[in-house]
Amino acid sequence: MSEAPDSPTAAPGPPARTDALRFAFGTLTALPVRVTRWDRETARGGMLCAPLAGLAVGAAAAALGGALLLLGGGPLLAAVGSAAVPAALTRGLHLDGLADTADGLGSGRPAADALRIMKQSDIGPFGVITLLFALFAQVAAVSELYADGWARGATAVAVAAVTARCALTLASRPGVPAARPGGLGAAVAGTVPLRAALLCAALVTALCAAAGALSGPWGALHTGVAALTGLGTGELVLRHCRRRFGGVTGDVFGALAESAGLAALVVLALG
Repeated sequence: MSEAPDSPTAAPGPPARTDALRFAFGTLTALPVRVTRWDRETARGGMLCAPLAGLAVGAAAAALGGALLLLGGGPLLAAVGSAAVPAALTRGLHLDGLADTADGLGSGRPAADALRIMKQSDIGPFGVITLLFALFAQVAAVSELYADGWARGATAVAVAAVTARCALTLASRPGVPAARPGGLGAAVAGTVPLRAALLCAALVTALCAAAGALSGPWGALHTGVAALTGLGTGELVLRHCRRRFGGVTGDVFGALAESAGLAALVVLALG
């Protein structure tokens, strides 16, 4: 997750749609998008637009995978390329969040000490092991999907990226506090109304199922189940982090995104 600015910037009047899009792409990707407003209303719109940022990342990953397949690189190389694109387009911050969260959870320390461990710049053994297996599983799943054709692999990569960001929308609902003041977690915690978050999740699931329908009714069901599984996995990780840390941080958001996206990919590969 991108870092929050040192001090919020306010602007008069309600935020425009472009402000919400700028917030989503400026905080959830490394694309050169300047966040012009940093307030609760803009954060609400930005987190509702999070799946759109995921769609852009997924489309870029699918495009590189397709290019490598056309050049004769094979499914494995295409999968590596597709896995590298999200890492590059987030400067590795989601992966770093996954590793830091794994270190915090694996430490077994009280919340305050675990949060301090997560803020350290180095990665501990729990983080390294988690990153290793997560990336291996991601590449293996995408490779299996590309082996069945570019269309199936590209759909899966896009579905995983959209599902990953939708998990962040759900995590921004009321009742999910920030674990500490400051940072992106505090900026977006509780900003998205529950009804809006659930509607966003339902819409994302429906659109994922529609994308899967290109390969028939089973494809629609399979892809919809994959999206729901990803969101459910993100919810499980979120609940565990709330119990352990008392709330969310930017690192926790990164862990949620990586966990939800990976779960969706695994379900699609198992089909």
